[in-house]
Amino acid sequence: MSIEGNETTFLAFFVYYMQNSRFYRGLATNKGLVSSVIVEEETDLRVSTTFEMSYQAHYLVQKYRNHLKSFITSHPLFAASLEPIQVPDEAPDIVKEMARAGSIAGVGPMAAVAGAIAQFVGQSLSVESPEVIVENGGDIYLKSNRVRRVAIYAGNSPLSNKIGLEFNPEETPVGICTSSATVGPSLSFGNTDATVVIARSTALADAAATAIGNSVSSEMEIDKGIALARQMNGLDGALIIVGEKMGVWGKLTLFNL
Repeated sequence: MSIEGNETTFLAFFVYYMQNSRFYRGLATNKGLVSSVIVEEETDLRVSTTFEMSYQAHYLVQKYRNHLKSFITSHPLFAASLEPIQVPDEAPDIVKEMARAGSIAGVGPMAAVAGAIAQFVGQSLSVESPEVIVENGGDIYLKSNRVRRVAIYAGNSPLSNKIGLEFNPEETPVGICTSSATVGPSLSFGNTDATVVIARSTALADAAATAIGNSVSSEMEIDKGIALARQMNGLDGALIIVGEKMGVWGKLTLFNL
């Protein structure tokens, strides 16, 4: 859930499908920003900017999706691989960023697709907009000039919607991404209710959340997931929730809801 305070905005966090509806968007309040929902085939973003930019956002979604689709047409392994793969130097930037993220995290490049779309759309919009929040399900690109708070949804865990993360302006732009084995349709080989990763690259945060979530099959393996997060270059922090247990590492500011 989300609650708007005097100086902060709480962003409803993480994908939860209820009759195929992202109900949490009704809970999110991006204070001081203009928000719009951009849908293009499988992509479904909520974009919040300082002023109205829905046309620009839709154009950018189409642009980066076309870059990906064109590359996959000629390199189908990019979409199918569950392991890191190399891409040619002439590949589109979004493709190279996804491949780089997958290589660092040890997963296929498509594990970074939602975070990469959020990141590239967000970065492009930030050229004109001082503040940008792009939410792509459980993946968020955040650039802000005020304190923003992100509430963590973790399914049936008792910790769900009880805690969150706070970000100061100087900590942005930042990517905040979540993977879960118990919430949403994403493929996971682990058993976490929420694996949240923070990184400057939203694509990397997305891929890392997948890899770390895959490594944790029970409460007893939370430390294993945290150890994996520590080993990955480019991460700023990670939070893992399994049932009543939670592990935290890195430069994270937590708050209680």
